[in-house]
Amino acid sequence: MMCVCMFVAGRPLRSERHFDPFLSVLQFVKQGRDLQKTNAKLLEAANYVDKYYKSLNIRVALIWLEVWNTQNMITVTDNPYSTLGAFLTWRRKQLPQLPNDNAQLITGVSFQGTTIGLAPLKAMCSEYQSGGVNSDHSEIAVGIAATLAHEIGHNFGMSHDSDGCCQALPEDGGCIMAAATGHPFPRVFNPCNQAELKRYLSSGGGKCLFNPPNTRALFGGQRCGNGYLEEGEECDCGEVEECSSPCCNANNCTLKAGAECAHGVCCENCKLKSPGVLCRPPSGSCDLPEYCDGKSESCPANFYLVDGSSCAHGKAYCYTGMCLTVEQQCLSLWGKDARSAPDLCFTKVNEAGDSFGNCGKDLMGKYRACTERDAKCGKIQCLSSASKPIGTNAVPIDTTIPDGQRKILCRGTHVYRPDQEEESQGDTLDPGLVMTGTKCGDNAICFGGECRNASFLQADECSSKCHGHGLCNNNHNCHCDAGWAPPYCEKAGTGGSVDSGPVITPCNITAFVSAVFWLIKYTILQRTSTGDPPFTSLCLSNRLFFLKSNFLELGFESGVSVCSQCQASQRASPAGPPRSRHSIVRPTVKPPPIPAYALQQVSHPKTPSSPQPSPSVTPKPRPSPPSRPPPPCPVTRPSQVKEVSVFQLW
Repeated sequence: MMCVCMFVAGRPLRSERHFDPFLSVLQFVKQGRDLQKTNAKLLEAANYVDKYYKSLNIRVALIWLEVWNTQNMITVTDNPYSTLGAFLTWRRKQLPQLPNDNAQLITGVSFQGTTIGLAPLKAMCSEYQSGGVNSDHSEIAVGIAATLAHEIGHNFGMSHDSDGCCQALPEDGGCIMAAATGHPFPRVFNPCNQAELKRYLSSGGGKCLFNPPNTRALFGGQRCGNGYLEEGEECDCGEVEECSSPCCNANNCTLKAGAECAHGVCCENCKLKSPGVLCRPPSGSCDLPEYCDGKSESCPANFYLVDGSSCAHGKAYCYTGMCLTVEQQCLSLWGKDARSAPDLCFTKVNEAGDSFGNCGKDLMGKYRACTERDAKCGKIQCLSSASKPIGTNAVPIDTTIPDGQRKILCRGTHVYRPDQEEESQGDTLDPGLVMTGTKCGDNAICFGGECRNASFLQADECSSKCHGHGLCNNNHNCHCDAGWAPPYCEKAGTGGSVDSGPVITPCNITAFVSAVFWLIKYTILQRTSTGDPPFTSLCLSNRLFFLKSNFLELGFESGVSVCSQCQASQRASPAGPPRSRHSIVRPTVKPPPIPAYALQQVSHPKTPSSPQPSPSVTPKPRPSPPSRPPPPCPVTRPSQVKEVSVFQLW
């Protein structure tokens, strides 16, 4: 699920001192400056975009629509680069009051050249870059919908279609991610787009898609059959003809008899899963696990380590949930055996300030030469034996650099538009640039083509409140180590965070099962000694089978390994020294302002369990319950995953 905000701006009317909110001036005048018609066209366009992305198993929920009909909140010009930079800066400032996954600006201003939209590549969910700007170039809603879907596609990591990707006929509109579009407008994605999206999501991108939208904020009001679980509904499986849920009545959005839930990963066979069941494992070294709470059918929102947390053994930083390394970007561009080139390649090649070596483009769309400090944030330089980079539209940029008695073949990448022989200034940053969020030095991170002090991410400030027993998540709350309780990891507890759901470890379940077993055995022995018949085993066996199912679901095959883990956990008392954790970026100096063009778990080994005393045959007095629950099992830190993403505008 993706929650999108739309902000509508325009160009100033010559005769009056206010702005055209969405349509071109002529259209708006013809419609009598009708705000209702403007909203209707935008809502229709949003519905088209949602329909297009359903084919990719993504829902686009419009949660806010704002028409700037008195004045624009930013400076909107025919320069798409400066307009995008200003809009992304403004969006970030509005995030605390208006949370969203992505924001799109639609304007009546015509951009320079043939550009009708501009958006960062692989930036979905980013606090700084998740958005785009779009020029309203069509009188009909499907026209602006095609542009919106295209720019959002770039945010999702989709590049322009290579030759042979689009199978849709031109007379049918072609494909949404084509480099150029026109009437009839495209309405479909293709397998190449699906493959790019899959790679982006599997690398750790787009984590906000797992977060349920605020249904109270959905633009257009609530409606049974829209597929969103809203206030007053027990379920919503979509329209009657598309609903396939055995748990939900599609005609009135109520649960069927005996059902507790109908959707979500915390719902199974129309019943809610038990609290503490893992519903979303970590996808990589920068991700965090989430658990069912036993009350909701949905898994909690997807949380990950705060930007600036160290990963890859200190060689990289987490950024938007991904661990970004130059090595992985080289592998993505050139294939196996590729690796990062020496620093000398970055310095010498990127000081040119041309299409072969640069640090991105300035506000006028011209290439910028890299300073020595920023060189590792420009065109990525790799070493590879491949003949060319991966991708139909990618060509190698080879530069030989002398280094003493030897020569280094520095290999860069350029991605061109298949419909243009000459380089277009309408293009922006390409996939051959080092990705925003990549480490470029000690306590330094690439951001918009500059190597900046990483302290502006405030990772250290956030983690300092976790008392050395946890890490900070992207919601700026502590995710505590096993044995420590949220919110500040200063007291004994089960670990996790206030965001991720209750953590019920195998030890908690083992303690419960043991208590039930001894209570039942004691009761049976008591009844036997008094001559009363023992209980029948029907209900007892059913209940224990249910618990055993939970064991198997959590990946445990026997009680022996669970007990071993329990004893190992009990030996690791919260009173001991702090556990090892990711190192965090330490702020050193006040960061410089963000330039306009830039806006855009350690596993414990099992310990052999000590011999347990055999239970006595004679009944004993009923023991009192423990004063506190046993400590939890340690939580294994998420393993590293390879991620690659690149920032590009178009």
